[in-house]
Amino acid sequence: MKQMSREDVVKLFEEHERRWARLANMDVLTWYSFPWPTLKPPTDPEQLTFTDVKAYVLSPHHSTDKSDKERIKDFLRKWHPDRFETKLLPKVREDEREKVQEGAGAVARNLNQILRTLSESPENGLFG
Repeated sequence: MKQMSREDVVKLFEEHERRWARLANMDVLTWYSFPWPTLKPPTDPEQLTFTDVKAYVLSPHHSTDKSDKERIKDFLRKWHPDRFETKLLPKVREDEREKVQEGAGAVARNLNQILRTLSESPENGLFG
């Protein structure tokens, strides 16, 4: 995959926001309905790695008006299993539901790990 330009990354973030806004109004969802938080669209949950999710959510081109922690918490609100599994998972086609649930779980776990890593980093101080 070629290196994405700043404009490509910004366009991807904008497209993902539009897709999030549309999800609530869609009746049937599939794996490809979701704006997975990676720079390259994943085809399965194994591709939702810590490194790829971190590169996406901590991109310097994403939500520049928010701190890294605020941005991660925004993503956690979208991907948190309690919310995701009650609002969105029931709309997923039955034959893809397990895959989507596994992917959303991987995203949530990675986001929590990124948040922990930030909290433990020295530049955030003791109470980061």
